[in-house]
Amino acid sequence: MSIETDTSDADAAEATVDDLATELGEAITELPAYETFRETKDAVEADEEAQEKITEFEQIRDEFMVARQTGQASQEDLKELQAAQEELHSLPVMEEYLQAKNEVELKLQELNELVSEPLAMDFSDAASGCCQDE
Repeated sequence: MSIETDTSDADAAEATVDDLATELGEAITELPAYETFRETKDAVEADEEAQEKITEFEQIRDEFMVARQTGQASQEDLKELQAAQEELHSLPVMEEYLQAKNEVELKLQELNELVSEPLAMDFSDAASGCCQDE
């Protein structure tokens, strides 16, 4: 077998894997759980109250992070951040979004396990480029 044939076979295998990955991604977007996730995400983005609460939470979170980095964060600051998060998460539109997001994440975790099993490694960890000793 020539080097040229080996390269050709490797290129074909790589193209097949790329095609399968694209098909998997497209199939995931057709799952009911993913469709629900997209719908609830769109609903959050269209909800004025949710957007106001998100902006408020992000501002409080950013302020808390700066205070924490400078060693000036207090328990009261943490309680304020937690209260803002609870208020945001208690909105019905946000509760639905978080539930849908959780269901999609669980499905992606299942798919990761299926992909990882024949590889004898955690595919998502390997794909992230993270270096870990095993």
